[in-house]
Order: sequence, then structure tokens, then C-alpha cells
Amino acid sequence: MPHSPNSGLTRRQLLRAASLGIMAGPALAACRIGAGTSSTGGTGAIKIGFVSPRTGPAAGFGEPDGYVLDLARQAFASGLTLGGTKFDVQIIDKDSQSNPQRSAQVANDLINGDGVDLMLTTSTPETVNPVSDACEAAGVPCVSTVVPWEAWYFGRGAKPDQKQAFQYTFHFCFGVEQFHNAYQTLWSQVDTNKKVGVMWPNDSDGNAIRQALGPLLTKSGYTIVDPGAYTDGTNDFSSQIARFKAENCEIFNAFPIPSDFATFWRQAAQQGYRPKIAQIAKTGLFPSQVEALGPIGVNIAGGAYWTPTYPYTSSLTKVTSQQLGDGYQKSAGKQWNQQLGPSLALFDVAAAAFQAVTDPKDRKGLARAIGTLDVQTPVGRLQWGKGPNANVVAAPILGGQWIAAPAGSPYKVDFVLCDNSSDPNVPVAAKLHPYTA
Repeated sequence: MPHSPNSGLTRRQLLRAASLGIMAGPALAACRIGAGTSSTGGTGAIKIGFVSPRTGPAAGFGEPDGYVLDLARQAFASGLTLGGTKFDVQIIDKDSQSNPQRSAQVANDLINGDGVDLMLTTSTPETVNPVSDACEAAGVPCVSTVVPWEAWYFGRGAKPDQKQAFQYTFHFCFGVEQFHNAYQTLWSQVDTNKKVGVMWPNDSDGNAIRQALGPLLTKSGYTIVDPGAYTDGTNDFSSQIARFKAENCEIFNAFPIPSDFATFWRQAAQQGYRPKIAQIAKTGLFPSQVEALGPIGVNIAGGAYWTPTYPYTSSLTKVTSQQLGDGYQKSAGKQWNQQLGPSLALFDVAAAAFQAVTDPKDRKGLARAIGTLDVQTPVGRLQWGKGPNANVVAAPILGGQWIAAPAGSPYKVDFVLCDNSSDPNVPVAAKLHPYTA
């Protein structure tokens, strides 16, 4: 991805952020990740908690956190003026370690120890759901993302007929409908027998997908071959592979944790299972995960909830999606990571939520404001009140493929979008090629 001369946050962009009431300044150098400092001199402090997996099995999601947190702290550096009162803004970030118990613990620490006014959390049910539950129980507003919304909503006990199951917790993310749209569009680009071997685990993601996506695919003419839910951490997939080979499953679909897919995919290669389409979700999202597989990672199909080609801009920082990706590559020396978009979007939502109230310490008022927000973010426009329920905005997930990077690229693989069924504003770059090509 070429570098833009305007990558990252410019002074002009920061000054334009004043239209949100956010005056950015040069205080970024004084901000330490985790220190939660932003500016001095205000009459009070707004505290924002941020919980994500920086280590553990889901650490790929947390890879760009440092860069996003720097952008957010820089944008909030001079604080917020709400109802004529100046507030400093502190961002306190915690590592969930990809562990549900740890997620709940750090959430409660942020609530009870740090006294956060708003919680932000992202990436997999193992992190997001325990944090959301802790906030709902404590009456602390929380916004979350990057968990299929059904796994977040129903996985936390909501019933299908409930239009607002939660008062303090809100979410934006793709759901089963968006997966179904993407898969139908992608899979029709390759000639197959429409038999799909699935590896859907016994966890919040897997159970939600089995209950909702399976029937939709069946209705669309696909035959689902499901060997049954498996336990996260399984290290022998021989029986599943044998079933897929016996049934001649030319499409493979999985929602595994990264380590489980790596184990499965290496065993599949050893045992001669090579489907025409290998459609992976929850892992295979980031270049580091695909590169770790070596040659068998090339041509895997995946989903994208953000890429630098999204035609959207952060309302907080005024950084475009292209600038966000380019700035990260220049700053971190790593290939862009699709988690950049939704993580920055969380802070767009936070800024808009505080702008919608006069008292940021009024938790009920802040929660009510979130439920009516209309916010422009790198992942697109988020409008609460128009989603599948009052707590959720259903955001796009688009389909694409990991291909070998072109000659001269500093990277080993590249991700190209092959589907825009959930957001036609995002350009398609290529057609899906068979995995075995």
C-alpha cells in the first residue's frame, strides 16, 4: 500500500476537530500508553476505559492499539468543553489477555478503581462480552465492536423478541445477515458443488453462527456438512478432515480462534484436504496470521470489516481511511491491520456521545445519548435506533482474499476485496480465485 504524503494526523486536521469541541494540541508526547493522561488545567476529568486483547490467542486484534490510542489521545489532548465547562480527557487502556476472567477483572478495576465514565471494548466475545456485562451490572455506559452482533446480544442473554435488552451497553458490528450476503456473493464466483464443510466451535461465536447462518446458507442452496461443535483448544482434527474429504466438501468455512485454525489447516494439508474455497472468519483477518501459515495461507478467503479503501473518515480525528492505513504502516513499520478502523471508530462514538450531553458524569444521560447517536467513522455511518434492535448497529462485513503480494512489495501477502454486498460504496478490487488455483 503506497504511503500518502498526508498520512497520519496533520495540524490542519487537528484544528478542524474543533468543530466537535475538541481542541487538539502538541501534548501527545506527554501521553504514555496506559497512563491515561491528556491535558491539565480543566475543572474535571472525563475518564474513558479501553479494553482489548493485546496478548493471548486474540493478540492480532490488539496489534494496532498503540497507534490508535495515540491518535485518540492527541485528538483529546486539550480536553472537551461541554455546557461551558472544561474537562480533561483521560484514556486508560487495559489488556484483556484474550481471557474472559481477565476481561471481567480489568473492567471492574476500571469501573471501581478508576471510576471511568465510559467504557470502550473490542475484539471477540472472550473480551467484549464480560466487559459489557460488568458495565451493564454497574450502570456504566459501554460501546463495543468486533463481535458478530448476535454473539454479543444473544450471547449475553437477550431474547429474540427483545428490542432493547440492555440499558447501558451498545454495540456496532456485522452480523449473520452480512456474512450470508458476503458468502453468497463470494462463493458464486467459483464453480463448486455447493457442499460446505463447517468448523463452528462450541463458543459464543460458533453457537450464534450455527443457529443463524447455517439455516440461511441451506435456504440459499448450500449443503452444510457439520461434524459438530468442537472445544476451543482441540489439537486433533483428523475426524473432521476425514468427514470433509468423504463428503467432497468443496467449500470450507470456519470461525475458530487463530491457534485452532493453524492446527486444523496444517493437518488438512498433510491429510490432503484442499477445498476450492477456504472461507475463514475470526482468524485470517490480519497479515501476521496469514504469513504464519506459509504457502498454505495464500488464497484463503476472509472477511473485512475495514480496509484503507473504505471511503470514510474519522469524525474525531478527520483522518481518512487511506491515511489511517498509511499512517500506521509508516509509524509501526507493519502492514495495515483492519482493526485500525473499528478501534478508531470507538473513539469517534465516544466523542459524539460526550458532545451530546452537558454533564459527562450523568451515566443515565450518557447511555440515552449513545442510543440516539448518528456518527461518521472509518467503518461508515453508525446510526443507533435503525439497527436490528435499540442496542445494536449492524455494520458491514465484506468478502475478500489473501493473495501473494505483487513483485516489489515490502509485504508477503495482500488482501483484495472481492465483494461489497453490505456496502456498495466500498470498491471491489478483484474476483475470488479458487484456493487450489
